[in-house]
Amino acid sequence: MTNPYEGAATRGPWKIEQIEKYLPLVKRIAGRLAISLPQHVDEDDLIGYGVFGLLDALERFDLARGVKFETYANLRIRGAMIDGLRTMDWVPHSARQKVKHIQDAFALVEATLGRPAEVEEVAAYLKMDVRELEGAIRQGQMLNLSSLDELADGEDGENLSPISMLKDPQAQEAYQDVEIEEQHQILAKAIEKLPEKEKMVVALYYQEDLTLKEIAAVMNLSESRISQLHSQAILRLRGRLSRQKKNLF
Repeated sequence: MTNPYEGAATRGPWKIEQIEKYLPLVKRIAGRLAISLPQHVDEDDLIGYGVFGLLDALERFDLARGVKFETYANLRIRGAMIDGLRTMDWVPHSARQKVKHIQDAFALVEATLGRPAEVEEVAAYLKMDVRELEGAIRQGQMLNLSSLDELADGEDGENLSPISMLKDPQAQEAYQDVEIEEQHQILAKAIEKLPEKEKMVVALYYQEDLTLKEIAAVMNLSESRISQLHSQAILRLRGRLSRQKKNLF
């Protein structure tokens, strides 16, 4: 892998100190991103990609945005990690289609039952073996790199990313704030309907800001099991929000 520090000194000696200062942030983001990744992905690779994102943040940061550097750097670092992972492109198109099919199935079965669906029930509906279904969910973990803040769709169906929210606050219209609040309320209700273990993973990850390893320790479960619970939770939430959106139109 290319050395992320190569050439850094030529961009300014002060950046070496800045890299050292914010390297713990890079490692923290890598530890959190690991919850959505297959076990064979090396965390050191994530850190390498993240350093490139940190360098980019140091070069591009504009204090006039009214955003803290840590907030801006977090998005740049995470984005660089995701871009690096996507270049691997280990998730084939067929797997993406299968994950979308499973997502829709979770939503349909849960709407029919009026409660969270068990994996076995969704497998039966899809006429799939439980192991095959769980394997498809694991294979599609790369598709769940987005956070809960990115589950909403923008105009024309594009995904909203946190970086797109770094706009001049004065340019925000009041109705946008109301719409965002409504989306948060809808998402909160959907989270409340998750099975207890999935709800706990979501709470520890998104509210308590814990890493994959920390959540595994708190819940006394393996890291692979935590990743599976997280993937299932995101699938359920995407399915419910998608179904709710269709019902509105």
